[in-house]
Amino acid sequence: MREIQFREALREAMVEEMRLDDRIYLMGEEVAEYNGAYKVSQGMLEEFGEKRVIDTPISELGFAGVGVGSAMVGLRPIIEFMTFNFSLVAIDQVINNAAKIYNMSGGQYHCPIVFRGPSGSAGQLAATHSQSLENWYANCPGLKVVTPSTPADGKGLLKSAIRDENPVLVMESEVMYGDKGAVPEGPEFLIPLDKAEVKREGTDVTICSFGKMVHVAMDACNELAKEGINAEMIDLRSLRPIDYDTIIESVKKTNRCVFVEESWPLAAFAGEVTYMLQRKAFDYLDAPVVRVTGRDTPLPFSAPLVDAFLPSTKRIMEAVKTVMYRN
Repeated sequence: MREIQFREALREAMVEEMRLDDRIYLMGEEVAEYNGAYKVSQGMLEEFGEKRVIDTPISELGFAGVGVGSAMVGLRPIIEFMTFNFSLVAIDQVINNAAKIYNMSGGQYHCPIVFRGPSGSAGQLAATHSQSLENWYANCPGLKVVTPSTPADGKGLLKSAIRDENPVLVMESEVMYGDKGAVPEGPEFLIPLDKAEVKREGTDVTICSFGKMVHVAMDACNELAKEGINAEMIDLRSLRPIDYDTIIESVKKTNRCVFVEESWPLAAFAGEVTYMLQRKAFDYLDAPVVRVTGRDTPLPFSAPLVDAFLPSTKRIMEAVKTVMYRN
């Protein structure tokens, strides 16, 4: 184990897998000569050359389509979107081709492709650069969607995604690229694409989240502990498939649940998880599930309004006290 940055963990995952399998290549805007917009691919062009680390024009639909086609005929591309907001230009390739080709070809074609890049807000980037689109993509059968919250998760999930035979979206956080954390060494460090992680054991309430909101929720857990509330914290990590069992077993113990996510409230993950809890753990719930999401508006540019938009430690604590009838 050693402490490295989130961006370094992602780079390590790609480099290790590319050394093991020469079918893997990285393609996207500024990934080669510029070493990546967020320096995730730093040094990779020098090691692997321009045939395996490929700069593209500003044409997401085009290079996503090249990636899908090459995956169908035996290569294993990693397609970097400079931000998943730009993936909307390429969504036809992701949804209508990558996700569906195995089914539509009767199993004749696999599509082992990874789409990765930052998702969600990253400060004052305004509405069109600050969207959390995880639930959009997770809605589509044929795709897998993961969202790491730590450098270790970034490495382990990305390596598993690269090895998977299905299209996988690895949706990162721009504000976490500089975060440091302990990461296991070795090319066989893998994290399954279908397992949540209990970040903190607790007895009074279950808090579920994913991505960078895990850190906000963990701060809330620590503050709640000062008030005598022992919260259990679950990091979903995988958003398709969702590890319902871990959430349900936790709620059977705590009898309460708060779901935290950055995306807009309508059709958010919280609704799906709440349904499954009332379907499979209804008799264990002592209070309705409460969700804490982004506000139902495009994200503003103003810094105070950004703070008001995003889930906060205060809002999470208020939600926990609501399900515990302490308000």
